[in-house]
Amino acid sequence: MRADFIFDILKNRHHQFVELVAQCPEDKRKVVPEGFKNSIHWHLGHVLTVTEFHVFGLSEFALNKKLPASYQNFFAYGTKPADWQSEPPAWDVLIDQLRKQPDEIRELLVDKVDVPVKENFLNAETFGELIMSTTLHATDHIGFVSAMLKALK
Repeated sequence: MRADFIFDILKNRHHQFVELVAQCPEDKRKVVPEGFKNSIHWHLGHVLTVTEFHVFGLSEFALNKKLPASYQNFFAYGTKPADWQSEPPAWDVLIDQLRKQPDEIRELLVDKVDVPVKENFLNAETFGELIMSTTLHATDHIGFVSAMLKALK
């Protein structure tokens, strides 16, 4: 698979996700609508955090993580706002980090999409496959947030 294709899709999905969450009114960002277990603020941090985990945490590039370790407490798989013990990272900080993330990943891995990675729960064999799996993950959350925005109206 071509590197440009992989990185362009990642960037496009991140952009689509950022544009979607931007539609959420400020007073609704931390609201958990009935029938859901997370807020849009959580989804924003989750996509950011899990993208980094999928690409760097599941590979030999774990030292390239940029996000604070505390993000795992707020946004990792299985977390939810009801369990937060402190204030999560600010919305605007998360937006800024999410906007920059695809370019940062591209810069580090543009010539490594076919490089093998260690065994992982996604069964991805290369960096390109890790990036594609996290892009699919972001697409899932685009669907969740779309539904949540309708529920919050």
